[in-house]
Amino acid sequence: MKVKSIKSRVFLPPKDDLFSLIKESFYGLKLKDKSIIVITSKIVAIWQGRCVRMDSVKRKDDLIKKEADFYIDRDKVPQGYVILTLKNNILIPTSGIDESNAKGHYILWPDNPNFAAKQIYQFVKKTYKLRKFGIIISDSHCTPLKNGVMGIAIGYYGFYPLRDYRGKKDIFGRKMKISQTNIADSVAAAAVLAMGEGKEQTPIAIVEDINLVKFGQFNKLSSDPLIIGKNQDIYAPLINSDKWKKGG
Repeated sequence: MKVKSIKSRVFLPPKDDLFSLIKESFYGLKLKDKSIIVITSKIVAIWQGRCVRMDSVKRKDDLIKKEADFYIDRDKVPQGYVILTLKNNILIPTSGIDESNAKGHYILWPDNPNFAAKQIYQFVKKTYKLRKFGIIISDSHCTPLKNGVMGIAIGYYGFYPLRDYRGKKDIFGRKMKISQTNIADSVAAAAVLAMGEGKEQTPIAIVEDINLVKFGQFNKLSSDPLIIGKNQDIYAPLINSDKWKKGG
């Protein structure tokens, strides 16, 4: 697998043109079929105009709760560091709202990220005449009990996001029962590592030579094979150990 981060101009909140950024950033590049283009959620949100001026908000916590599907108050978190939230069935601090590289704005998560990924897919397909490729909208995410952040996919289009080993045999002939590889998050993690977290100004990455990815328009936006309901997840005892409040 090869990962290449792409340098871009500064993408300016509260609203900027993503398609012109892609054209400018991809100038002179030869895009290959069977690649996945990873775009950070921040520039997708700016493209959608999902930005709020900081000086227009009295309390950031109110904005976090409004954006959350469910939340646990700050006073339940050690040192009150964040509000824990569930948004789009993803456990994420502060509803994914970002202040870094935001020029005086709170940048929210993109609206309907799978649909946004489909829109980007259609633009890239038409502009660059690709046939089999994928789009991922990425963000950074912290893992429980570990320091540091890593990339996850909050939206995707153009490929099936799982590699299914169920029913196949391991090296000793034992039939596997539950194993599936999360391709979308795995690719996002590699891409975000290459893109960086600071002032690198590389909000796009191209991932090539990925083995065993099924390309095609599998996700129809109504049902996401990545998603597990919080009551069916193996971590349900932890997720449900406190009472979540309804956001919005």
